[in-house]
Amino acid sequence: MTMVSVIGAGKWGQALYGAIRDAGVDAVISSRTKRDILGFVGLDIALKASHIICTIPTQSAAFWLKQHYIDTGAKYLIASKGIETANLRFLDEIYKDYIPDDRLAFLSGPTFAAEVSSRLPCAMVINSKNEQTAKEFAQFFPVYMRSYISDDVRGAEVCGAYKNVIAIASGICDGLGLGNNARASLIARGLVEMARFGKHFGARDETFLGLSGAGDLFLTASSTLSRNYRVGLGLAKSKTLNEILKELGEVAEGVATAKAITIIGSRHNIYTPIACAVVSILEGEDAMTSAKRLISRD
Repeated sequence: MTMVSVIGAGKWGQALYGAIRDAGVDAVISSRTKRDILGFVGLDIALKASHIICTIPTQSAAFWLKQHYIDTGAKYLIASKGIETANLRFLDEIYKDYIPDDRLAFLSGPTFAAEVSSRLPCAMVINSKNEQTAKEFAQFFPVYMRSYISDDVRGAEVCGAYKNVIAIASGICDGLGLGNNARASLIARGLVEMARFGKHFGARDETFLGLSGAGDLFLTASSTLSRNYRVGLGLAKSKTLNEILKELGEVAEGVATAKAITIIGSRHNIYTPIACAVVSILEGEDAMTSAKRLISRD
């Protein structure tokens, strides 16, 4: 039996696959579209692995599970981020309909695919309710990807989802030319907003101050390597969302997640001003108008 398979052969999936092979692990990769990659196999073979890493976009996860999941006893590491908009579910809620908690883990932390592919050093967190499951996945990664372990699954998920929304806001801020002071203030308040949201669902403070929270947020909200940051830059230049996404050619999870967060926030009376501003701009409001309203609120 193959030890590890990666499901999803986009840039992130290929980066993780390459890293695992660097560690000398027996691994394969699969996706719905055949790719010219050494070790590429059909899904039927990939699903026979003992450990499976999923990079399937959050909005497609439930459909993929319904169509393809087979319970072979395999353990899964979910390497996607976001909140499902259709049913307002976190990733663990989507996957645990099929896979028990003790066989599920979730990857978080500051890890751009391009830098992982270049074998540049990074640190990440493997989150699971089952410490042994987290440790098993941690051993598959090479030394340039330092792994930490946590059981704060919900905290990691909120961080991974929310930081993409703040990254869109940060891109808008820079696209409008508001300056370094404004961007730093936005990211800092974004961390507060993210923590407020997560703590409502039982997340722990230390998660937001660590790699999953502050680490990933600072990275994603300050670099053009971030797809979500580039969405914000495009919005600030009055490009339509369709134009921006076409130029990206990839999924920017923060677009869908922003709407999900504002709906959840409204239902649970959680204050989410930055996420609300992002949604307003995504829906067509002038970026500068929204920024001024955000700054001048009580």
